[in-house]
Amino acid sequence: MAAKKVSKDTVLSIDAGTQSIRIALIDFKGNILKIAKTEIEPFYSKNPGWAEQDPEYFWKILSQTSKQLFRDNPIQKDSIKGLTITTQRNTMINLDKDKKILRPAMVWVDRRKAELGSWPPFYLSTALKGMNIYDLIVYSIRECEANWLAQNQPEIWEKTDKFLFLSGYLTFKITGELSDSSGNQVGYVPFDFKKQKWGSDKDIKWKMFSAIRREQLPQLFRPTEIMGYVTKKASSETGIPEGLPVFAAAADKACEVLGSGCLTPDIACLSFGTMATIETTNSKYVEIIPFLPSFPSAVPGAYNTEVTIYRGYWMVSWFKNEFAQSEVMLAKKKGIPPEILLDQMAGNIPPGSMGLMLQPFWSPGVKTPGPEAKGAIIGFGDVHTRAHVYRAILEGLSYALKEGAIRTEKRNKVKIEKLRVSGGGSQSRTAMQLTADIFNLPAEKPHTYETSALGAAIDAAMGLKIFPDFSSAVKSMTRVSEVFEPDQKNSEIYKDLFDKVYMKMYKKMQPLYEDIREITNYPAFYNRKR
Repeated sequence: MAAKKVSKDTVLSIDAGTQSIRIALIDFKGNILKIAKTEIEPFYSKNPGWAEQDPEYFWKILSQTSKQLFRDNPIQKDSIKGLTITTQRNTMINLDKDKKILRPAMVWVDRRKAELGSWPPFYLSTALKGMNIYDLIVYSIRECEANWLAQNQPEIWEKTDKFLFLSGYLTFKITGELSDSSGNQVGYVPFDFKKQKWGSDKDIKWKMFSAIRREQLPQLFRPTEIMGYVTKKASSETGIPEGLPVFAAAADKACEVLGSGCLTPDIACLSFGTMATIETTNSKYVEIIPFLPSFPSAVPGAYNTEVTIYRGYWMVSWFKNEFAQSEVMLAKKKGIPPEILLDQMAGNIPPGSMGLMLQPFWSPGVKTPGPEAKGAIIGFGDVHTRAHVYRAILEGLSYALKEGAIRTEKRNKVKIEKLRVSGGGSQSRTAMQLTADIFNLPAEKPHTYETSALGAAIDAAMGLKIFPDFSSAVKSMTRVSEVFEPDQKNSEIYKDLFDKVYMKMYKKMQPLYEDIREITNYPAFYNRKR
């Protein structure tokens, strides 16, 4: 029997993440009517710490995925009213004056560092140290991809006419316009996060990211605005209808927050993804850690506070690769994902992992935790198994996010009343339940796993004027499918472990981390050579 064609009004939402490219057809009730997904190779490494990918690879996979969607799922194309895009953050692409690619994209996980150079001068360095932001300034200068390129590949940088995020590049491929959303500008570029536009000539970021020229940056549009229209060439390559309006959305994390229905600071969005984050949406600009910005929301003019555990649920993959070969092999025989067996394994361990405590700083931070930070597991005894370690990873991530929630509440001056949890890790019932127990709050699961694509679709719906305001759009297009209520007995155990152990771990171990760093230069020093 032939598949029935979709006839209701919809939008097409492209979600180009770190692990896959998804394209979803979404109606104005928030239903994912059709979806196609292609796993991608996130990056390749020519040198240790490098992470690069051919920009055309992203476009090729996007085109293949789009054609698959239209081929496998018959769709009345005239029912599609708009297109929108959300992507991974801080993946950078160089184009020359003929709009040709100059080099591979530098993917956000790339770890190479620029040299500090002559700025800031000595007198300013002293002042910045007095303000306790010198290390942050130095970190940002060295993380800036443009600075590294200007120093190490000057011939490439000299030819760079446009320097784009992946979102801007895909917008160009689809519309032919060198445009991007202000909601995507999360990275080391001279962007004014408070005003949500390129910085004024007096903005210090032009000194920090001194390689960048204003004319190299794209035109910015606010979320919900039309950035262009699908070109004939893009339509031919993707199957997407020509002339379709392309609406600005925001970066994947911001769209995830909106797609989870989090519009106010009393609802926290937890993302259990490669990067684990806790975010809230504010109408005012608030820095959770002073001088670390709030990022643009998918709601125009609003802000997302964010506390990040850099490696996050990557640690599940780390554990699987390093310690769970038997579960991987058994899962392969059973034809199921190994995470199902790992989840069952962790679910059989009591709350608190029999005293095994994990601090999930597998990658150093900037300020809290600092650049010297390392991961730690304490409390080992002869009763502990791999299962205890796995549960301790899940608990450690939730402890870290709870600590971020406490800082968020303090800066927002608003108490968090409920949690919305999305990302790959939200598929784990054990992780969901222990999160509810550790926070002692209901942990709510959105009705769809595709919250980033859904958030972008909400922006398109608002651009199409389907709804009078975002509250109405969120009410119509998002909902909760399942609620994990905290177990009070478990919450009491976790409260004691969090207050008496976890919250003291970093402070007590920080001097040891600094000694390790001094002796081994790992993590490497940003502001001096050994």
